[in-house]
Amino acid sequence: MSEFAEIVDRAFGAALYAQDDAGLDTGASVLAADGGRWAGVGRELLARGEAYVRQAWERGWQPADVLRLVRRDLEELHLRITDDMIAAEARRYARLPERWTDAEVWWGEDDAYAEQLARRAKADRFTLSTAVLEVFRLLIRLPSIEPVAPLPGDPADALAEHAHIEPRMLGRIRALLAKAEATTFPDEAEALSAKAQELMARHTVDEALLAARGGGRKQVPGACRIGVEPPYEEAKAVLLDAVATANRCRAVWNSGFEFSTVVGFESDLEAVELLHTSLLVQGTAAMTRAEAAQRAGGRKRTKTFRQSFLLAYASRLGRRLAETAEHTATEAPDNLPALVARDVAVTSRAEEMFPRTTTTRLRGATDHAGWEDGTAAADAAHVGGVGRGRPALP
Repeated sequence: MSEFAEIVDRAFGAALYAQDDAGLDTGASVLAADGGRWAGVGRELLARGEAYVRQAWERGWQPADVLRLVRRDLEELHLRITDDMIAAEARRYARLPERWTDAEVWWGEDDAYAEQLARRAKADRFTLSTAVLEVFRLLIRLPSIEPVAPLPGDPADALAEHAHIEPRMLGRIRALLAKAEATTFPDEAEALSAKAQELMARHTVDEALLAARGGGRKQVPGACRIGVEPPYEEAKAVLLDAVATANRCRAVWNSGFEFSTVVGFESDLEAVELLHTSLLVQGTAAMTRAEAAQRAGGRKRTKTFRQSFLLAYASRLGRRLAETAEHTATEAPDNLPALVARDVAVTSRAEEMFPRTTTTRLRGATDHAGWEDGTAAADAAHVGGVGRGRPALP
């Protein structure tokens, strides 16, 4: 064992496995005590960090999940260190799974990492050592969760085939939704979002029919995780569930770790991510306008107003999206068997991943004005398929 490994082991023994924070200072002092050994200690810490993040992947976690927890529980410096550990581990592989990471090694040789990080973060050795130990303590305490994709380096990932939304169509959808979010003219936004939804639905039907006819390689449902973070996470989870259901996916919310796992075929997962993000942007903007109108009327708005607004927005949109999905499916009855087969495959995969789920009781919407304004915003939201001139939902 090298002298640097011995130093790191002594620091870990003091800091990582204690039930309180008393050992952190001791461990950080051990790591930072000798400036002449700092480069070697930094290289050893980087290697340990690679091993710890790999263990997290083997427990079912992905980079975005870990970064979300670090952002919630620690500070910006910890986030930077975690990203570096992810980048260091990812460089081992010629190919990374879908939605893995875009983190890159920026420090050159590993012997230079600690010194370059100190300059970049403008932090001393003790501060950096404390932050590294806190990151490692979070990593080793991560429980096992449901895996959603092959690990980097897994032969199954190299063989995986996914039918993505065609790049040019995906670009058109993104552009349409971006314009819908940016415009101040409701009619224009409605037309733009309706066209985006039409493109999404068309691709789903085409892909289902191709699979039913035996064209192309056999596709199977996959899964991805989407962050559902405070504030107002319950309303956001309801909205995501509605968007997932409308796009023939299934969403399971993990409130403790602030994400939902969405199960579905790859192109539908892409549609869920795009539409959920767009509707959340629209809802947040509508809430801001509603608050401004309430303040102009002399009423002080509160967190209760915002919670009620977004919960009403998500609830009403869920019903609108369900109607849109049903309308799209019944436009061409001959397509229904292929779509049903797709639904069965997704449901089976979701039940395999989550054999036991529980129902969450939502906190009540107690602000009447927030609920009314949120309902109105949902009725005006631009999801496509339920347009002007069609009957309003009750």
